Amino acid sequence: MEGTGSYGAGLVRHLCASGIVVVEVDRPNRQARRRNGKSDELDASEAARAALSGRASGAAKSATGNVEALRTLLVAKRSARSIRIKTMGQLRDLVITAPDDLRDRLSGLTTKALIRQAAALRPRPGSDPLGHAIKTAIVTLARRVQAINTEIAALDTHIDALVRATAPALLEVYGVGSDTAAIFLTAAGDNPGRIRSEPARAKICGVAPVPAGSGKTNSRHRLDQGGHRQANHALWLVVLTRLGQGDPRTVADMQRRLAEGRTKPEIIRALKRYVAREIYQHIP
Repeated sequence: MEGTGSYGAGLVRHLCASGIVVVEVDRPNRQARRRNGKSDELDASEAARAALSGRASGAAKSATGNVEALRTLLVAKRSARSIRIKTMGQLRDLVITAPDDLRDRLSGLTTKALIRQAAALRPRPGSDPLGHAIKTAIVTLARRVQAINTEIAALDTHIDALVRATAPALLEVYGVGSDTAAIFLTAAGDNPGRIRSEPARAKICGVAPVPAGSGKTNSRHRLDQGGHRQANHALWLVVLTRLGQGDPRTVADMQRRLAEGRTKPEIIRALKRYVAREIYQHIP
């Protein structure tokens, strides 16, 4: 089945509950689709060929437990973060263009102080409709940020509780917090047994080296652009956390590879691969 994580999610749950094994099929090859055309019948035939030939062998995510709950909470949190960033930009823009007295009052403040003081303004209608409108807009945006912060805090509490109930050992890995742990669990799914090996886990996270050799250059590898990009980013955050907090193993590995002439991006890619191996051992 194609689209098991989106439009086909409900059908997958129904089939799995009925004891039917569902194989996840990627979208058809673009070159083949361009050459042969596209229709529902052709797509279905290509999916059947992929399953019968073994090209498609991955089990679909069951999406029926704590991990699916975490995925939905992460969707809401990412949306809240995006809106908060946009709102803060709008708030700072209004402060820059505000009348002199208001701009002097709110300029140079930290983000927390700006939100607090802007939300405390009391715009009163008077002889200056522009000043009243600007104050009203600033108060509205500041209080919107406060409301979003409250939403994010509630989501964080829920996410942390689900992570601790699902994979408490994952939080013991150096540099892994509730957010990154939730992303790693989401990439694996509610039935992580479908990921049969540690290299397969690295492939899903997009940190498995892809051969790119040709002719006499057979040892060359390139960066994997596939995989779960949020999990890949979470691995990057774990590596940066370890480097920033002075984790002895990570810092020593960085220094050794720098002495060998490697660049920092290359080293971080290698370190992400090691972190993926460590994370795999703690996925239940």
